[in-house]
Amino acid sequence: MFSATLAKEIRITCKKFMANPLEIFVDDETKLTLHGLQQHYVKLEEVGKNRKLNELLDTLEFNQVVIFVKSVARAIELDKLLVSCNFPSISIHSGLNQEERISRYTAFKAFEKRILVATDIFGRGIDVERVNIVINYDCPPDADSYLHRVGRAGRFGTKGLAITYVSSEADQQVMAAIQARFEVAVPELPDHIDPASYMTS
Repeated sequence: MFSATLAKEIRITCKKFMANPLEIFVDDETKLTLHGLQQHYVKLEEVGKNRKLNELLDTLEFNQVVIFVKSVARAIELDKLLVSCNFPSISIHSGLNQEERISRYTAFKAFEKRILVATDIFGRGIDVERVNIVINYDCPPDADSYLHRVGRAGRFGTKGLAITYVSSEADQQVMAAIQARFEVAVPELPDHIDPASYMTS
């Protein structure tokens, strides 16, 4: 078995089925930073999320975008909304069987769709070179999830942009934990961002 990352809960189970496993740990978690990735947050009310998303998708330049949400129902509804607004969207979540997930992933990777709405099922181990923006429509539950989500942008040494919606006290605590753990400042999203800062020429 090989995995770049392994959740603590899963580690225990995996070790039961392995003989003499070899584990390699990063010696300093603050080294887990993402080079070339601009990170920002947007403070807003829950009811303002769709309007802000529409605005971001209309104004930001992008190759492909991944939008992370917290539930299957949310992924389905947001994808429907985006499609109804004529955005080239598709969704991937655990409510789909594996064959359908692979089919949708293949379509997204082939650039048939430019926007992917996903749950955390898409947060680990998925590489799509053209993704240059990640939007956390729902704030991730912890720093690990944040790192894996935003790591979908700026892959292969390219630039990228990560935007996280902050709409509750719990979201603010997660953002504080992220900044403390990775020793990085995540500023508020400015009114204008130079596309050259997140688009690889």
